[in-house]
Amino acid sequence: MSVEQGRFEGMIRKGNGTMSVMSGSANSTVVQPPGGRSRGAARYPQHAPHQSGSMVKPQNEPADLVKRALDFKTQGTQCYKDKKYREAIGKYHRALLEMKGLCRVLGDPDTSKSPSAVLTSISKSSLTDEQKGAVENAELECYNSLAACLLQMELVNYERVKEYCLKVLRKEGENFKALYRSGVAYYHLGDFNKALHYLKESHKQQPTDTNVIRYIQLTEMKIRRNAQREKSEVP
Repeated sequence: MSVEQGRFEGMIRKGNGTMSVMSGSANSTVVQPPGGRSRGAARYPQHAPHQSGSMVKPQNEPADLVKRALDFKTQGTQCYKDKKYREAIGKYHRALLEMKGLCRVLGDPDTSKSPSAVLTSISKSSLTDEQKGAVENAELECYNSLAACLLQMELVNYERVKEYCLKVLRKEGENFKALYRSGVAYYHLGDFNKALHYLKESHKQQPTDTNVIRYIQLTEMKIRRNAQREKSEVP
C-alpha cells in the first residue's frame, strides 16, 4: 500500500500482543504484554512482610481494675472541686463499675454485693492488703461523694441520697458526713423522727457544726407542729 511522499511506509503486523512498525530506515518493536502490564512489572504481586505485633497485656487484671477505679475516683473528686457535679457523678459511677468488674474477675459475679464485702470474703487473690484497703476506702468515698453531688443539684433526689449514705453507714456507722446527709435526706422526705436520729448522731461527732444545729432545730420544729396538729384533730 503506497502513501504520499514524505510519509512513512509501513506495514503493521499484530500477533500475540506484539506490534511491529517498519519504516524507511528503522525497525522498532514495542512489546505490550497481555493484561496491559509493562515489561518491568512484577508477575506476582508483592506482599509486605508480616510483622508480628508485641503481645498486648490484658486490661482486666485485678491490679489494672484497681488502678482504673482509683483513677476515676480521683477524676470525680477534681470535677466536684470544679463544681462540675454531673461529670463528677459519672466518674464516681465509673469507679464503682470498675470495682464490680474486679469482683467478677476475682470469681464473684453477684454485682449486688458491695465490692468491699466481696474482697473481705475472698481468701485468695492477687491483690495486696494495701490494694484491698484502697478499694474499700474508695468505695465509701464514692458513695459519700455521690450523695454530696446530688445535694448540689437543682432538683435533689433525696431518696438516692439516703440510699448512698446508708451504704456508707453499714460499713462505717460513725461517718459524720453520711450521718448528716442521711438526716438531711430523711428531713426532706418527711420522715422527721429518723431525720432527728441521724442528725443527733452527727451532732455527737461535731457538736459545733452550724449546719447540723440548724437542721436539728428545723426538724424539732416540724415534729412539734405535727404533734400539735394531731392533738387538735383528736375529737
